[in-house]
Amino acid sequence: MAGGGGGGGPGPGKVKAGSRPPWVGLAAAVWVQVAAGSAYVFPLYSHAVKEALGYDQKGLTMLGVGNDVGENVGLVPGVLANRLPPWLILVIGSACAFFGFGTLWLAVTKTVAMPYWVLWIALCIGTNSSAWLGTAALVTNMRNFPLSRGTVAGLIKGYVAVSAAVYTETFNGMLGNSATNLLLLLALGIPTACIVVMYFVRPCTPSLDEDNSTEHSHFMYTQVSSVVLGIYLMVATILGDTLKLSQAVTYLLFGIMILLLLAPLAIPIKMTLYPNKQTKEKPSTLAPSYSTDSLSGADPENSEPLLGSATATLATGVHESDDSTDLDVLLAEGEGAVNLKKKRGPRRGDDFTFLEALVKADFWLLFIVYFCGVGTGVTVLNNLAQVGMSVGANDTTILLCLFGFCNFVGRILGGSVSEYFVRSRMLPRPFWMMCTQIIMVVTFLLFATGLHSLIYVSTTLLGICYGVQFAVMIPTVSELFGLKDFGLMYNFMLLVNPLGAFFFSALLAGYIYDKEAARQHPGVLEPSNCYGPDCFRVTFYVCAIVCCCGTLLSVFFIARIKPVYQMLYASGSFRHPRSQQQLH
Repeated sequence: MAGGGGGGGPGPGKVKAGSRPPWVGLAAAVWVQVAAGSAYVFPLYSHAVKEALGYDQKGLTMLGVGNDVGENVGLVPGVLANRLPPWLILVIGSACAFFGFGTLWLAVTKTVAMPYWVLWIALCIGTNSSAWLGTAALVTNMRNFPLSRGTVAGLIKGYVAVSAAVYTETFNGMLGNSATNLLLLLALGIPTACIVVMYFVRPCTPSLDEDNSTEHSHFMYTQVSSVVLGIYLMVATILGDTLKLSQAVTYLLFGIMILLLLAPLAIPIKMTLYPNKQTKEKPSTLAPSYSTDSLSGADPENSEPLLGSATATLATGVHESDDSTDLDVLLAEGEGAVNLKKKRGPRRGDDFTFLEALVKADFWLLFIVYFCGVGTGVTVLNNLAQVGMSVGANDTTILLCLFGFCNFVGRILGGSVSEYFVRSRMLPRPFWMMCTQIIMVVTFLLFATGLHSLIYVSTTLLGICYGVQFAVMIPTVSELFGLKDFGLMYNFMLLVNPLGAFFFSALLAGYIYDKEAARQHPGVLEPSNCYGPDCFRVTFYVCAIVCCCGTLLSVFFIARIKPVYQMLYASGSFRHPRSQQQLH
């Protein structure tokens, strides 16, 4: 097995050996993911854009679509994830943030007058930095921890969700609620954060010890510290919004937030100060397929991307029960003597190429189920400020903070809970997508009532369900279709966000909102605000119906893939089915 350098050409770089570097990379990815949450703060500056440039609600919702298009159209970074090193992916993402948000800052401050279409493209470019940063952080860490996919996915995407609260706390405490200062921070702060940590986000020797209690405790510590951060940010934001805090207290709260963001670094520091001798001896027995030559990328022409090599290692290094005959056939296949791919395509659980996955029914079933949950949820997120004001909740900062925290909790829970049940009960992860979409049906009906007393409860439920959808989708893709082209498949799934924003937010919500606003203000040519439950009631009814359809479809999807999970997790942990003949 060729190792870490990526297939042909530049490749993702050499593999860093040792047990400590993956945890350093995970800690660095925390900062990358917090920076990558720029798309979640659109409600913080959207009102300023609307007022400064004189847009109506439909124009603003189309900017919201641009926000989602930029964030989620990550096919290019997905393709390049196996060809470029992570640091270069981060540099490209930083450049997108600088030019995109820098252009918006020039427009909002009226330094340079720009047409609407230029700002739309600039917003797409700026938020597209999230796709580059997220791909580099997620793909690299999925490579480094292939046996803990659900936990890693929940953590990595969880910090993106909590980034909304980080930006909100910074917006309220350090930037004086200034939208122009926030845009300047996005233009300069994201590149600065990425440049500082980009060296540490790198491919490492995959962690393949499924019985390592130390690794489990490290993940538990990281999850607990992230939850503490989320709770702290929510409390700090509410206090800052309801009380008049002195400048000294504001700086103190900000400093505590920075320390909590640094908490994951305690793991590699502890591993440095108190090295575990046992972990140094395990790689030779757990992953014998890794040799010195493969780790150094000695044969770049015949090497596989690290993401694929980690999966292959699971088959050959961890599970040694495969027959020697099968191993010989696989080796012959790798040398070109035997070409099994001409005889049959990959089976569910094998490493698929993107084109091979694209023609599978399970791929599109997952896409549609995910669209029903996240595509409708993003409609509320993009219009959260207007939804709040329509029912009399004028303090939309608290609503945004609440949604961000609950979104974060949902991602952490979605990753860890699905990981527990898939290992203990072999329960397919999409089961949790089905459960949350049932809750979302009820939540949209609560939103449709237009009652001020229910807005916070509805936002809480929607935030949790929205987060679970993300955390469950990511490992499901890797389990059904492998890790070879995972970056591209994952980014393709994210296309549901801009699609949902376009259909449910721009075409539906924006049209109904403006129509109701015109009815309420008949003498005004272009009314900007709408009040009352009728502003979004039809939109919420449509979203509830879509989630009902998603729930029914997910039942069929779960029944199809249940045998796959029974095979993958029959031993209580992930088992690659390369030598199994049970499924097609």
